[in-house]
This record gives sequence, structure tokens and C-alpha cells, in this order.
Amino acid sequence: MDGTILATFIVYLILMMIIGVIMYYRTNNLSDYVLGGRKLGPAFAALSAGASDMSGWLLLGLPGAIYVSGFGGAYGGWMAIGLAVGAYLNWHFVAKRLRVYTEVSNNSITIPDFLENRFKDNSHILRVSSALVILLFFTFYTSSGMVAGATLFEASFGLSYQAALWIGALVVVSYTFLGGFLAVVWTDFIQGLLMLFALIVVPIVAISEMGGWDATVQAVGAINPDALDIMAGFGTFAGGIAIISGIAWGLGYFGQPHILVRFMALRSHKDVPKAKFIGTTWMILGLYGAIFTGFVGIAFISTQDVSILSNMGIEVVDDNGVQVLGNAETIFIAFSQLLFNPIIAGILLAAILSAIMSTVDSQLLVSSSAVAEDFYKAIFRKQASEKELVWIGRFATVGIALIATLIAMNPESSVLELVGYAWAGFGAAFGPTIILSLFWKGITRNGALAGIIAGAVTVVIWGGFLEGGIFDLYEIVPGFILNLIFTIGVSLLGKPSPEMEAEFDETVARVK
Repeated sequence: MDGTILATFIVYLILMMIIGVIMYYRTNNLSDYVLGGRKLGPAFAALSAGASDMSGWLLLGLPGAIYVSGFGGAYGGWMAIGLAVGAYLNWHFVAKRLRVYTEVSNNSITIPDFLENRFKDNSHILRVSSALVILLFFTFYTSSGMVAGATLFEASFGLSYQAALWIGALVVVSYTFLGGFLAVVWTDFIQGLLMLFALIVVPIVAISEMGGWDATVQAVGAINPDALDIMAGFGTFAGGIAIISGIAWGLGYFGQPHILVRFMALRSHKDVPKAKFIGTTWMILGLYGAIFTGFVGIAFISTQDVSILSNMGIEVVDDNGVQVLGNAETIFIAFSQLLFNPIIAGILLAAILSAIMSTVDSQLLVSSSAVAEDFYKAIFRKQASEKELVWIGRFATVGIALIATLIAMNPESSVLELVGYAWAGFGAAFGPTIILSLFWKGITRNGALAGIIAGAVTVVIWGGFLEGGIFDLYEIVPGFILNLIFTIGVSLLGKPSPEMEAEFDETVARVK
């Protein structure tokens, strides 16, 4: 590893830590720690939501999936289409109402807090159930970030997987522990810009290196003709399942707590249109940059000298006569090392770390807020001081990160598989419930609770114990559908209180 790359990397990490220290002195209460005092501008909200959403899979998992299967793979072009549409619809329909409703409903600062206040649930069962779902799936989601970080450090610096895992965990936990939401948002803003730069530059340079777009397409087609066809497999049962599963990733957006909290933190619902434009543009450019990185890599890696790749620590294997990467999820790392001078390579590798850190910090923050606000304060210490709650949140951050790191200890873990499981869990458990809470006056506490449980349990069983045939369908699809059925069905058996109806009407009036 070139010393210049390492130096660039270290400078970036120091900058993130400095932000954490600065924001430590601007964090005075739990609202500051988990929501930034609702003072987020549209650009910061959009880039922070995008960066925290995309995670390490945008520069590792998605390019790796395209590198393996091309545009039409199960997690290829269809997945990108689903995500782009889902992100836009989330900003368009959910953001404004959620920002207003959480303020109307007793100034709620977490998703479980909102659900309890929205449904006037004095039993706390809705809050506790929601917080348990958050802790369950965010532990796996955070673990995916730890795996991605370890993959980066291992491939870039020649560290053992275990050493790389603990170093990455230490860095991201440190600034989240110190600065809370404000540190997360500021670092996400910088990381979002860096990720976008990397995802635009790498495929452009790689395509140029291959002799242009036409030459790239011909070279890829010679290796894998199906890689060019987004409709590959269409018409077959397995192909149809793959396409539906890819598009269904878009359903996940409506239930992701770390994204929804950005909507809640906006300084005003009037900022949503501007934030929507910035966020959607960032999303589309980032997704297709990742796709083209993986696509070009199919041809590029096959033409490289094995000895040069080996000297750089890039592992390659033979796949039916074609030279391919031993770990497909390192394709972006390989391009960074092969195509750029050490300073640019260091910046590009820092972009990968940015993608990882920007998601892990948000997940840790939402999880720690669930512990502090939804367990500790709501159940055990209702009179806890703001300073006490902030420190409970900080210690919860460390504890959750430790558990996630232990789960990630297996070096065979796949970034995309871990992300997919957690994404489905949140989308199925919270997505329909959040949408109906914002747009249907008739939803009840029991309906919301039944839907959340049905969605979460379906994902756990479908994704963890069933496989083959129809069970290859992405678990978010049955989970989302069953949540809708249970939420609507159980709600129709009861009736919302007059206070719930009055708050709903007030929200609608304010949004207009």
C-alpha cells in the first residue's frame, strides 16, 4: 500500500473525528442528540438521508452484484430502478406529513415515540414492540456496515479481516458517541458529496480506459452476453421472481427509521420540495454510477496482468476461462488502485468508508435513541434528566456496535445479504404502518401493532427458514402485504379516539 494513500485516508478520518468533537459541545439534550433540534436545512437533510440510506453496499455490494450478473441479475438494474422510484415516492408522500405529524403529536422525536403518541397508547406496548424491531434489524444492518468496513481495510491495507473489522468499528463509534445527530448529519453531508464524486469519476475513467462505451459493451458481451440484457430471464419463473424482488427494494424506503428521522429533523415541511429534488438527483446519479462500475469491471478485470493485480493485493480466480475477482464486492476498490494516482486513490477509498460510516452512524444513533427514549425513559426512568438520557444513548451506541461487530466476525458474510435482510425487516414492519398512519384516519392502535408484528415475523420466517421456488421471492413482498392486511383488517374492528381524529385533521390542515 502506497504511503500517500494511507496518509490521505488518515487525514479524512481525523476530519470526521474533529466534527464529532465540535458537535459534542453543541449537544445539550436528547432532542439535540437524536434529532438535532429540528433545524436541518434541505441540502443537509437530502444528502444525509441519501448517504445514510446507501451504505457500503452502494460502492461494494451493488457494483459486486452487477459484476457477477450484469444488468439483469436478481440484484442488478431492477433493484436500482426500484430504489430510485421508492426514494422519490418517500420524499413526495411521506416526508412532509411525517415532519408535521411528529410535531403535532406531542413533538415526537423517534419512530416508536411517534407511534405511541399518534395512537395514544398509554400501555407502551406499541413503543416497546417498535423499539424491539428497531434493535433487532438494526443490529444486522449495522453488522453489514462492519463487514463492509472490514472488507475495505482488508483489501486496501493488507490487514487481517478481524483487525480490519475492529479498526473500522472503533472509528465510526467514536464520532457517533461524541456528537450524536449533529455529528452524523455533518459527516453525512461531506460523505454524500464524496460518494457522488467517486461514483461519477470511477466509471467514466474506466470506460475511457476500455476505449469508450461501444468498446466496453462489446468486451462485456463477449464474456457474458446476458450481462447486457436487463430482461435476461424474463418469461421464466425464476426470472420473474428475480425482477419482482429487485423492484420490491423500493418498498423498503417507507419504513427505514434512519431515513424517516431526517424528515422529522427538517426545520420546516416547506423545505421538502427542495430536499426531494436534491435527494432524488443524488440517488439516481449514485445508483447508476455503481451499476456502470460493476458493468465495466466485467471486461476490465479480465484483461489485467495477474502479477500486477497480485502485487496490489487484488485476488483473482479463474471462472470458466475468464479471470475474475475472488471477491466481487471489491471491484470498486480494485478500480481505485488500478486507475488512479495515490492521492486520488486515497480519496476514492475514503469514499467507500464514507458510504459505510454514513449508514452505520445513523443506525447506531436510531438504535441508541430507542434504548434511551423508548426503553429507559418511557419504562424505567420517566424523570431522567436530559443529560442522563444523552449518556444512556452514548453507552447504548457502544453496546449495539459491539454486538454488531461480533455478528460480523464471520469473514464470509455478504454485505448485500445482510443489508437485504434488515432492509426487508424495516420495510415490512414499519412501511405500511407509517403510510396508513399518515393518510388514513381510521387506523387504530391494535391495527398498527398487528401490522408491525405480522410484517416483522414474516420477514424473519420467510428470509431465515424458507427457501426455493416462491420462497426465493424477496421477503419484503409477503411481509409488506401481510402488514397491510393485518393493519387494515384489525383497524376495521375498532375505532380511533376523537383525540386521534382531531390530531389527524390538524396535520392535514397544516400540510395544506
